[in-house]
Amino acid sequence: MKTIGLLGGMSWESTLGYYRAINEGVNNKVGGLHSAKIAMYSVDFEPIEQLQHAGDWESTAKILSEAAKSIQAAGADFLLICTNTMHKVAPEIEAAIQIPLLHIADATADILVNEGIKSVGLLGTAFTMEQEFYKGRLINNYGLEVLVPSKQDREIVHKVIYQELCLGKIKPGSKIEYLRIIDALAAQGAEAVILGCTEIGMLVKQSDTNVRLLDTTAIHAEKAVEYAT
Repeated sequence: MKTIGLLGGMSWESTLGYYRAINEGVNNKVGGLHSAKIAMYSVDFEPIEQLQHAGDWESTAKILSEAAKSIQAAGADFLLICTNTMHKVAPEIEAAIQIPLLHIADATADILVNEGIKSVGLLGTAFTMEQEFYKGRLINNYGLEVLVPSKQDREIVHKVIYQELCLGKIKPGSKIEYLRIIDALAAQGAEAVILGCTEIGMLVKQSDTNVRLLDTTAIHAEKAVEYAT
């Protein structure tokens, strides 16, 4: 079994989901008392968040690259960045290490392509919804049409992530708003909606809507289990 490298803490709430999903996945696949071999580095999210909103991506890249090198030194065979937004600096992180990086957008796109989905909605932080590092990868590498919410709805999605979900707060009113936004994306033609922030799956479940949802935490964790075993 390969050792899985997890670069987490962004936020720790979603990293907890990764840890659980990966260990459950390995046990389901291998059986017995088996669990995953994991080397994890969990960063302090506060300075990362401040740098994000200041637009200082170079500094975030340096912090995460150093963390990734520590994970590699701890014996990891490959790396997962346990957050969608910080895949913005995935190229810098990849350049700093010698082990493979399993990209969260690629893992998600594989499912979309296999299911024959052509048009997909995207929820996430404002950075993920508005910048090209994520959308562009889906469009250019996989030929997908990517729809995002209106500006006002993007602000709602972003605010809930940072002010509630990253703090482990699950509010019924926010769930109602997210489901409304998901329905709006479906009305625009989205055949499915990517929960493109690793915390969103804490708030919205597939059982809450008839719209096909892709929980990137679960998808990324499943890909890690597949690669490790």
